[in-house]
Parts: sequence; C-alpha cells; structure tokens
Amino acid sequence: MLTQSNNRRYDYTLLAALFLLVLMGLVILYSTSAYNGEVKFHDSFYYLKKQAFATLLGIAGMFVVANMDYHIWKHVAVLGYFTAILLSVAVLFIGDEYNGSKRWLSLGPFSFQPSEFAKVAVILFLAYMVTKNSKDMGKMRTMIKIMVMVLPIVALVGANNLSTAIIILGIAVILIFVASPKYGQFVFMGALGIGFMTIFLALESYRLERLAIWRNPEAYEKGFQTLQGLYAIGSGGLFGRGLGQSIQKLGFVPEAQNDMIFSIICEELGLFGAGFIMLLFLILIWRFFVIATHAKDLFGALIASGAMGHMMIQVILNIAVVTNTIPNTGITLPFISYGGTSVVFLLVEMGLVLSVSSLVK
Repeated sequence: MLTQSNNRRYDYTLLAALFLLVLMGLVILYSTSAYNGEVKFHDSFYYLKKQAFATLLGIAGMFVVANMDYHIWKHVAVLGYFTAILLSVAVLFIGDEYNGSKRWLSLGPFSFQPSEFAKVAVILFLAYMVTKNSKDMGKMRTMIKIMVMVLPIVALVGANNLSTAIIILGIAVILIFVASPKYGQFVFMGALGIGFMTIFLALESYRLERLAIWRNPEAYEKGFQTLQGLYAIGSGGLFGRGLGQSIQKLGFVPEAQNDMIFSIICEELGLFGAGFIMLLFLILIWRFFVIATHAKDLFGALIASGAMGHMMIQVILNIAVVTNTIPNTGITLPFISYGGTSVVFLLVEMGLVLSVSSLVK
C-alpha cells in the first residue's frame, strides 16, 4: 500500500510498521534501562533521553533522504565506501574502548560507531558496483571481483566487531545472489565463505572460547549472561510478568538494554508480546521485498534488497544469540536495543528504501 505526499508515493504499510516499532522500542528501552540508569547515573531516564534524541535525529535524516532521488547516491557510493574504510582504520588506532571492545570514535562530546555507517555504505557501494557490472553478473570472475572489493571493510570491522562483519558479508552475498542469473556458483562461494570464517575464528582464542561457552554455558563464568537471559525468557510465559516488572533486568542480565533486550521483552510481555515485535519485523522485511520487486530499476531494487538482507540477518542473529541457538556475537536488536549510532543509520537506511518506494513502476 502506498500513500501520496508531495508528488511522491511512500509505502504506508512500511511507515506504519516502522513508527510502531520505533515507539515500542523506546517504551521497552525505558522499561529495561531505568534500573541501570538510576544505579549508574542517578537518572532512570538517562538511556531513554539519549536514545530519543538519536531517534529524532534519525527520523529527520530519514525524511531528508526519502525526499531525495536515490539515483544521486550512485555518484558518492564509492566515496562513501572508502570513507567507511578510513573510519574503520581510524578506530584501530584512535578508537575509544568500552567494555573491552574498541568500536567507537569520538568527535568532541559525541561518539559514534563507524561500523554502523559501514553497513549503509556497503549497501550503496554494492548496489552501484552490481548495477555497473549487471551484464557480467553471470560470470564467476565478476562475482568474485565484487566480493573481494568488500573483504577489506569486512576484515577491518571484524577486527573488533565480528557480528557486524558477519552482517556486512551477509549483505554482500544477498545482493550478489539477487543480481546473479546463475545460482550454482554460490555453492563454491559458500564453501569459500565457510573456509574464510573458519580461519577467521581460529585466529583468536576468545572466538573459540565463545563456541565452548555456547555449548556449555553452565561451565563458564562468561556464560552467566546467556543463562540469565534464558531464565528471563522462560519466566515470561505466554503473557509475561507485565511491562516494567522484569526481575532479570535488576542486575542479573548485565547491560540488559543492549544485546539481550529481547530476553527482557519475553519476560515482561511474554510469548505474545515477543511474537508481536517479530511480526513487525516480518512486515518490514515483506515491504522491503515488495519495494525491491517493483523498483524502477536495478539500482533501486538492490538498495531495497540490501536493507531487507540487513534487517533479516540482524534480527535473526540477535534472537538466535539471546536464545543460545548460536554463540554470543554481540548483535543488537534493530530499533529496540540501546545505541544512538545504530538507530540513526538504520532510520537513514529506511529513508533510502522509502526513496525507492516513491518511484516504483
């Protein structure tokens, strides 16, 4: 369903699901973070205020981008990609370290994660490169050439943020898969990717330790967060304890407002509440697919497909981590978890998709 505004048609269903998700995210974030905010900063609204500011900034950016012709991004896609690489290199040398991870750059009183910018930059860069090489996408060498172009940012981001590197690599595979007329080649690429990830995991002992913790969290001190998250999920039942009534967020699940926020959703809102959140994400992904299939050209279709892949991968991985289906990789839940940089760039990315939807065939 599309809505008309200033001679542009925007996807009304996408906007409705998005705003509902953002508003619910702020409510859930406050419920989850109020205790930590009071204990650490003597302000129960501390996390909410920062997230609300970032959300407003992101919404403003979303509508600015949505009202621009998305074809303009072809001219800056390469520049944006190299900017992402430079920022990722800067993180390695002058980045700020929090909780043992060096992922932030500071600009005066503000700090941001370049890896969040990298996700959007990679979507635009790959959409441009695939469009440029569209006639040769059936050739193995073209596919490998484009994949190799993405590996520098994957390696740089992966040095300190494996989860985001996985997401970026996943986005690349999805975009190339969408544009390729031959699917058999992906068997080879899949084997190559598995080999790359195996070597990457083996390079650092802490990554292998995560595998051991995943298999037997009770035997490791670092498995505490996983166990407490599972306790939260189990205690929520069908309808939950009620909004604001979580026990596990009171210090049992460390930094509950971040990666593990889905466990608190399950505890407070139960299976039905968690299911509703997942339904909203499914609606977003469905609308991305519809917009991609009706896009005016390949470049627009790839932008929408990239956003679809990003959302799909990140949501699935976050829920899989929280439920201990896969090892802990530190992935946030889009629009719900605390993180100003994340919500700003996610909303800008939504603006790109809305821009594509406004010019559908």
